Amino acid sequence: MKNIIKLNTIGLFVIGIFFLSACEDSLDEMNVNPYAIDLSNANPNMLMPSVLAPAAKNYVDLGYNDLAGAVQHTQKSGWFDQHNQYKWESRDWTGWYDILRTNDLMMQRGEELGYDFFVGVGHAMRGFVFGNITDLWGDAPFSNALKGNQGSAEFQYPAFDRQEDIYNGVIEDLQQAAQIFATGSNEGVTATNDLYYSGNAALWHRFTNSLLLRYYMRLSEKKPDVAKAGIEAIYNSGIYLQNSGQDAALDFTGGSDDVWLSRHTLQSPDDFQRYQAAQTLIEQLKDTGDPRLTVWFDSVRVQWVADPTLATAVEDFIRADGEPRDVLTYSFDHFVFEEAGVKFTRRFNPNRVSYNTDLYIGLPPAISNPAAYNGNPSPGQGTQNQHISQLAPIYATAGSAGDLLKARIISSAEVSFILAEAALKGWAVGDAATHYNNAIKNSLDAWGKGDAYTTFISRPDVRFNNTLERIITQKWVASWTSAVESFLDYRRTGLPELETGPGADHPVVSLRFRYGNDEYSNNGTNLNAALERLEITPFSGAVGADSPWSKPWVLQGTGKPW
Repeated sequence: MKNIIKLNTIGLFVIGIFFLSACEDSLDEMNVNPYAIDLSNANPNMLMPSVLAPAAKNYVDLGYNDLAGAVQHTQKSGWFDQHNQYKWESRDWTGWYDILRTNDLMMQRGEELGYDFFVGVGHAMRGFVFGNITDLWGDAPFSNALKGNQGSAEFQYPAFDRQEDIYNGVIEDLQQAAQIFATGSNEGVTATNDLYYSGNAALWHRFTNSLLLRYYMRLSEKKPDVAKAGIEAIYNSGIYLQNSGQDAALDFTGGSDDVWLSRHTLQSPDDFQRYQAAQTLIEQLKDTGDPRLTVWFDSVRVQWVADPTLATAVEDFIRADGEPRDVLTYSFDHFVFEEAGVKFTRRFNPNRVSYNTDLYIGLPPAISNPAAYNGNPSPGQGTQNQHISQLAPIYATAGSAGDLLKARIISSAEVSFILAEAALKGWAVGDAATHYNNAIKNSLDAWGKGDAYTTFISRPDVRFNNTLERIITQKWVASWTSAVESFLDYRRTGLPELETGPGADHPVVSLRFRYGNDEYSNNGTNLNAALERLEITPFSGAVGADSPWSKPWVLQGTGKPW
């Protein structure tokens, strides 16, 4: 997205979204509010940011937080049990349905005003949001959802549609959006309110078709004929995301409500310091000489140095450019801001203790005490581990990080990986190696490392080798901060092969979110019908059907991921 606006102004949308109704009735009438907001006059231009911004932020929050832990992109040193160990509790989906209600109003006003662009955006975002809901939970309210104002019980307490039917509806919504955007009309749109594509219908068409590619591939094990025909048709059209400049992404601009999820602040450093790199991803990046390593992660603050002549197990101080300092640890701010560029080290005797001496080190997945790993001198909830890699400084800033720091919804890299997989299946979508190479290049371009492409793609451990494992592994890498797709790819393929750690509830990665407490309290009958359609697995445990390790329809009968 090229357009950047201050999203903190969106938080005031209730002031500007609606034109106040003109009240001509007497103030003597009972129950009449002369200042009431009239929904029939809602401005779709002002509604649109209130759909696009939270949808992108919800998605990146999932892909940066617990799902990033699940696929071992990151681990946490504090408050880690859900992130590192799959101890997922009941999870509410209200935020997604709130977006859908605003989206429905935007579509309605677009239809009433004759502005098809908003209807197209509405169908695209409806498909995106409902797609995420069914991806992550399974069966969910769909056909009778968003109708609570109609009064009857069937709408106030809606039945859960089957996952297969929701996926069919998602594809139908995205197809309708594509038909609208194919006309090229963007009448009535104020470009600054379209936070993804600034009112460009052609780019929305590419985005919508790319989401279709995502969902066709999601269904490739259950409905291979549908997936094959759909992907081949979109490939033949040529209308899909083809370079990083077309990626669907929301910029973070540094406003009070528009900063990265875990920015570092002096008042609350924990938001940033509790995130560490996962050793699984660090090893992949180091082993392949991946140029994105230094963009995403920082080196350890204090590097261990082995010294077998040391009289003690470890030095009880750190060194700055080799010279001893009378301290054992510094604050995050000291390392990053006060003495940036100084080489901090600490020595240990390898005959007495063993530590990792690398410059980039991740936390192993699901260990019991991550805060103390690799000899951290100050373990504790929310304190930094100076002997482990944290996220790169761009993720600590309170403001914008240029073109890199974005909430990416779907990228041209993902699309090219999808086409590479389709070609590997023998579908008529061109050459698998070409798509794979394009995917690598597009991801490097997106992270400012395009000039490293020729060297990187030439490596034997990166070069296309005609296997699904190579495609999915590099797709997993490229999904950094968008780990939702890696999580769902893992479910579908079992790749990459992820091993859970000793603190995990089970020896396999979990598969879905548990339904929220509100459904248990208010919609139990319909919820129970949905639970009966989940497949209990040997790992579902005492929780029963509503377990993170139960299988929804899309996985049943596939034998995946385990």
